[in-house]
Amino acid sequence: MFEDFFTNIDISSFLFLGVACFFASFIDAIAGGGGLITVPAYLASGLPAHTALGTNKVSSSIGTIASTWKFAASGKINWKMVRTMVPFSLIGAFIGVKTVVLIDSKYLYPIAIILLLLVLVYSLMNKDLGEENNFLGLNSKNIRNGRIMAVIMGFYDGFFGPGTGSFLIFALIRIFKLDFTNASGNAKILNLTSNLASMFLFIYLGKVNFFYSIPIGIIMIFGAILGAKMAVTKGTKFIKPIFLIVTSIVLVKMILESMLGIDVGGLVKEFFLSITRSF
Repeated sequence: MFEDFFTNIDISSFLFLGVACFFASFIDAIAGGGGLITVPAYLASGLPAHTALGTNKVSSSIGTIASTWKFAASGKINWKMVRTMVPFSLIGAFIGVKTVVLIDSKYLYPIAIILLLLVLVYSLMNKDLGEENNFLGLNSKNIRNGRIMAVIMGFYDGFFGPGTGSFLIFALIRIFKLDFTNASGNAKILNLTSNLASMFLFIYLGKVNFFYSIPIGIIMIFGAILGAKMAVTKGTKFIKPIFLIVTSIVLVKMILESMLGIDVGGLVKEFFLSITRSF
């Protein structure tokens, strides 16, 4: 078993992925955006693009299960609400994965950049956004809008991924009038749903490297639990600035990659390796 493990992985890439994905799961548990780090990290490790996406889905799902459990144990998930959206998130994710194996995900970059920019500007202009939990219950309007959002976000997560957590948090605040803490908790259920749906389909399509995904997923559990614990204990005042920072970084990264052709993941990996070589 151990011989197979060391034969099928590159140790330096594994160490890089371990550090990057631990940090990613910590950030993702608080404000989403973990895919900002994990997807380019897997691509920089040398895995083929579709295998990198599938491998990332397995490890990210493991980490998201841990953070979801922490939010659920703290009572930050409205199960009645998320049950109305989970099936639609599943449908969107399956369609997204089936599409991504046929079409290059780069075509989603311009749309994602525009949406992230709008989310960031709106959040900065509305200082009170998500400060208080003003959820008054489910009605036909917010259920309908929630289901539409779940299909779109499920598709986006299955097809592309980075920024999904940020989009979900923002959408839940706007549609259901939640605060950032409760929006983060409920977003985890939808994110986990689309992650699991995408994961099983990538496994079925044979686009997963288990020698990386399972060990990295275990590492991500620790980052996810730590991040969720901080989010629950420190609340909205802590989550909101992290949300704005993560959204800004995701936006800048996408612009650098799509418009300037800069391999951000590769640069970060080279920087990491240069540090490790010095020790």
